[in-house]
Amino acid sequence: MEKEKIKEKLAELIKEVMPEVDEDIKFNVDIEQEYGVNSISIIKLIIAIEKAFEVDFSDYELALDNYSTFDDVVNSIANKLDDLD
Repeated sequence: MEKEKIKEKLAELIKEVMPEVDEDIKFNVDIEQEYGVNSISIIKLIIAIEKAFEVDFSDYELALDNYSTFDDVVNSIANKLDDLD
């Protein structure tokens, strides 16, 4: 799946599970500073990602420290999808 399609699907998930992100989503900004994303909201997002993209994240990958931007999340999803091929 190309990254643009991943971004589109991820944007829908972000709007569903992160009500604090109520504007146009910028994928290249610090998500903690820009949107107030915390460790609980990133876990909720990752759970939604696992269902939507049919991928699995390890417990280590649930940490907010792994994702400074939503682009980091996109790259993680893309890598997981590549591993499935």
